[in-house]
This record gives sequence, structure tokens and C-alpha cells, in this order.
Amino acid sequence: MNDQRQRRIDTLSQAARRKSEAKTKAAETAIRTLVKRGKSVTFQSIQREAGVSHSFLYTHPTLRERIEHLRRQHQAAAAPAPAAAGATESNIVLALTAEITRLKKQLRDNDKALRDALAQAHGENLDLRRELARRGLPRTAPAETE
Repeated sequence: MNDQRQRRIDTLSQAARRKSEAKTKAAETAIRTLVKRGKSVTFQSIQREAGVSHSFLYTHPTLRERIEHLRRQHQAAAAPAPAAAGATESNIVLALTAEITRLKKQLRDNDKALRDALAQAHGENLDLRRELARRGLPRTAPAETE
């Protein structure tokens, strides 16, 4: 009877560990997704994206530390360039460099999205051409501009 009880305890412990690992993986995936989209990384946004509870995120030390770090990093990048009279030249340079980096990343992301959409459109166009050929219908030439 004691061995059977221990097996049940072990089985429940393993199930709880797997569930926790799945939640951790979902939270990490949500963090990567939010960073990739350029969205702010907050406990609430990760909770919504990953489908995990606030308490899970707050009690998981590595996730909590990572979320807080990314949140601070995003807040620092989103802060406007200091325009006060007491702002030093190096602070202005740092702020502008951070803004340039953010804009370059945004440009790369937009470029990739457009390239992906173009590739998909080319693929759909090819599929339609093949379907026309299969049906024996002539392709129409593009209209010429004058």
C-alpha cells in the first residue's frame, strides 16, 4: 500500500512539473513574440499572450526578472530625447542613437513583412497561372500603358 501511495505521489509530482514547464515555455514564447512585434513586455501582456496567471509569472523568479528587465528596457527606449537645458551632449547622442536603433529595427520588421507578403502574392499568382494552364484558358497579357 505504501509503494502504491508513493507511485501516485510521484505521478502527481511529474504531472505538476510538466504543467509548470509547459506554462514556462508558453510565457517565454509570449515574451519572444511581444519583443518581435515591438510591443511592450508587461506582466499583463504576457499573461494574455501565454494564457498564464499573474501569480505564476510573479512567483517564477527567472521569468519575473526577465520581464522586469525587458519592461525597463522598453521604457528607456520609448523615453523621448532629453530637451532640457541641463541635458548634456552625450545624453542627447545616446538618446538619438537609441531612437535610430529602434527605427532601424522597425524598418527591418516592416521590410520583412512586405517581403513575406510579396512572396505570398507571387506564390498565389503562380498557383492561379497553373490553374489557368490546367483548364486550357489563355493567359491575358498585362494592359500596356501609353
